[in-house]
Amino acid sequence: MSDLSPTVLADDFVFLEGPRWHNGELWFSDMWGHKVHRMTPSGIVTDVVDVPERPSGLGFMPDGTLLIASMADRCVYKYDQGRLAVHADLSATVSANINDIIIDKQGRTYVGNFGYDLFSDADPQDADLVLIEPSGTHRVVAGGLMFPNGMVLMNDERTLVIAETFANRLTAFDRDANGDLNNRRVFAEMGELTPDGICLDIEGGIWVASFMTGDFVRVIDGGEITDRIKVENKAAVACQIGGADNRTLYCLTFAGEMADLGSGKRLARIETVTVEIPGAGSP
Repeated sequence: MSDLSPTVLADDFVFLEGPRWHNGELWFSDMWGHKVHRMTPSGIVTDVVDVPERPSGLGFMPDGTLLIASMADRCVYKYDQGRLAVHADLSATVSANINDIIIDKQGRTYVGNFGYDLFSDADPQDADLVLIEPSGTHRVVAGGLMFPNGMVLMNDERTLVIAETFANRLTAFDRDANGDLNNRRVFAEMGELTPDGICLDIEGGIWVASFMTGDFVRVIDGGEITDRIKVENKAAVACQIGGADNRTLYCLTFAGEMADLGSGKRLARIETVTVEIPGAGSP
């Protein structure tokens, strides 16, 4: 197993989520900074849009339209020509903050949610995974998930893998032609690791950010960890592969505690590592 060390590319953020490589730049949310940003490979950051109810997961529709998960109001917005418009309102379908999303080649969007009020120390509850059609209509496609979080699509989008953060595992589903999910199974038991944001490489390995332990690890189907990046005294929040050579792993980190999330303290960074296997463009 290889051990890698990251270097800091950009800092002065509050809490980062949803990294996506798109059109030669890294796009990401500053959840508690209430903004979506994009960044060049050299680290130049540009503000994209303010999202008052806290942005999280990001994704791009087949026509390039940006979708943004807005956590507290449980809406997915589309951003077009400088404006936000509701793509789907999930507030009557899910009972907690929405978080990460992923979009398939047909423009279908999967959306996870906390399942309970994490920030108020509520008792944990299972959550549903929601599928939004390109038209904005939506339905529940999976239930009984413990804090469904980051997702990837693999095997020509025939398989969806999702991180269940507080179940300490990655869970796989088969996808049918309508985007519905079946044949639920364990992709990887993660032990003490708490998978948050994840991304896919071209050999089917999944890079996993383990929030509570401060690890970024690459895991393959069955649970073997092949690579590890340790970020001391920080949370590992999310990751994405991109860059000019498609081998830069962007690692989003947070040097604070849960109590710091709403404080406005700027404790988040983007760190980078060059990895051996290129990214597969998912999420």
